[in-house]
Amino acid sequence: MGKLKILFLCTGNSCRSQMAEGWARVLKGDLIEPWSAGIEIHGLNQNAVKVMAEAGVDISRQRSKHVSEVIGIPFDYVITVCDSANESCPVFPGKAKRIHISFDDPPRIAKTLESDAEIHAVYRRVRDDIRKFIEKLPQNLSPLI
Repeated sequence: MGKLKILFLCTGNSCRSQMAEGWARVLKGDLIEPWSAGIEIHGLNQNAVKVMAEAGVDISRQRSKHVSEVIGIPFDYVITVCDSANESCPVFPGKAKRIHISFDDPPRIAKTLESDAEIHAVYRRVRDDIRKFIEKLPQNLSPLI
């Protein structure tokens, strides 16, 4: 049996979905072929790149992709990682099962904070939340369906 093809879908494919793709590649690369995309393209968030690098995961070579670039890939799962993407998720052809899990939006929260330390703390918390979710893949997919 081949690797599970999983798409992590977010609004702008700049932060949360990129982190999920990076974690899945590093932690579950033997079981999962991870992808990420967005309903829009916001570019790769440099704070996300920084906090992932702190954890030993290099996502600097990943790029922000629009969902239309991956719509023809036969995914096993499409995991929306934010509420907006969940509401706007297109229908994927084939057998793809859609799952939603919402993570806080670091860029949105960062707008309300003043110091770099506070901002990076939010990114780190979300990074760690995503890691905990990825560590349980693919076992934690069944109860979510």
